Amino acid sequence: MVRACAGRPDTRVRRIGQLGLACRLRSPAGVSSSSDSARPRGQASEAAVHDGRPGGVPRLREQLIEDGAERLADAELIAVVLGTRGTEVARAALAHCGGLRELARASPLELAAVTGVGPARATRLAAAFALGRRAVEARCRAPAVAGPEDVFARAWPRVAGLRQEVFFALGLDARNRVVADVEVARGHLTGVEVHPREVFRPLIRAAAATAVVVHNHPSGDPAPSADDIALTERLRAAGDLIGIPLVDHVVVGDGAYVSLAERGWR
Repeated sequence: MVRACAGRPDTRVRRIGQLGLACRLRSPAGVSSSSDSARPRGQASEAAVHDGRPGGVPRLREQLIEDGAERLADAELIAVVLGTRGTEVARAALAHCGGLRELARASPLELAAVTGVGPARATRLAAAFALGRRAVEARCRAPAVAGPEDVFARAWPRVAGLRQEVFFALGLDARNRVVADVEVARGHLTGVEVHPREVFRPLIRAAAATAVVVHNHPSGDPAPSADDIALTERLRAAGDLIGIPLVDHVVVGDGAYVSLAERGWR
């Protein structure tokens, strides 16, 4: 049984979306720890342009943590990976290879030939680019969700035998491929409290086109409760409002499931 969260959260419920780390990195003595002021993407900060200037990479790391990688220029991101004091070596590598696309495909030997890079930094940079390509490839290969049976096949191995209810949210792209798979909350034997905000926040970040939610009934009976149906209506309304429609709510039991969409949301 899933209950919508209306007031203070139940202390028994663990919300993955609310677990965060607030961290700041210390800069060397004499260097301000505040991040650079906002600037358009791709425009380098003045504080980290020259390799000889102290505090460049610590400030870039701090800005990446606080503002996100999107706010750093290409050369700044490369400098963070290389661990240099500024962006001169990164800019030299970009110029040597002819741009970011060519740099991403360069071999470690080619990268090591750039002054200031060397073998260790070259392998670090090549590994970072390889991970980025794998992440893109993994998303392209993401399995499509054709119906509730696919949702059940995905969820059943994760909840089989659990003695507590667990609530998941799946974000799908325009081709029904999974782009987000998030555990939203854990409850107890007979219920879990869920707030629509915690369901849709990670789906917005993943740029999902539609949403599917799924939770288990430890009793083994997948028949939806009145609370399950009431929460589903709230999630449908929230999804329609923010532009990520809820296309199904699948309740998983002992080797069986119920799709609320197939039942006409009843």
